[in-house]
Amino acid sequence: MKDVVIFITSGSDEEANRLARTLVEEKLAACVNILSGVESLYWWKGKIESSKERMLVVKTQGKMVRRVVKRVKEIHSYEVPEIIALPIVEGNRDYLKWISDVLTLRNKRGSP
Repeated sequence: MKDVVIFITSGSDEEANRLARTLVEEKLAACVNILSGVESLYWWKGKIESSKERMLVVKTQGKMVRRVVKRVKEIHSYEVPEIIALPIVEGNRDYLKWISDVLTLRNKRGSP
């Protein structure tokens, strides 16, 4: 799994912005889009719930997924946050190279 997109939901604008900024600043992601107006319908503790959420679309590399999951779970307000990674099968090669270049700088600088 070279490049991936990770979907993460959040319950507020403030949390979505904090999660996105953390992932980008810590070079766990090259880019994060925040989509507002997501309506979620789901089972939680035996009953159907619904809530307005924000969806984060995280562009990163497969080798970063475990670190992203760990970091998000450390700072997310949800008891069980949605963190789902999907492989990027194909795309603009220049963009995919940019993801790699951004995240390679992370490793060269010795960042965590």
